[in-house]
Amino acid sequence: MDRIFTVDEARALLPQVIEDARVVIAARADLTEIEHDRRAGRASPLGGLPEVKGLQARVEEIVSAWIEQGIEVKGIAPVLVDFPAVLDGVSVRLCWIEGETELGWYHRTELGFAGRRPLSHVPPTG
Repeated sequence: MDRIFTVDEARALLPQVIEDARVVIAARADLTEIEHDRRAGRASPLGGLPEVKGLQARVEEIVSAWIEQGIEVKGIAPVLVDFPAVLDGVSVRLCWIEGETELGWYHRTELGFAGRRPLSHVPPTG
């Protein structure tokens, strides 16, 4: 899906993205712990292979839902998503990374995360 978001549209989706990200973060931590215990030859109190498969499926379900909405998933460790947008005629990505409480950053499409700038000067209907 080649969706272009306005700042308002992306901000409207962000609460659900943050809630979904919490699930991904918890699953990521559980997966890491289970896999560590499995490699060490120990049983994990969090489960075994069935739980791993269930957690992986849940993460994939969330990531797929984001992609279907036109959100670009750049990573899950940390969770990093971009909303394609156009600001002042320039292709940009409205950028959110886990730990942020609002959508406050963007970068030119071709520059990536290192080119992040605050959205504070962009009007809310941008």
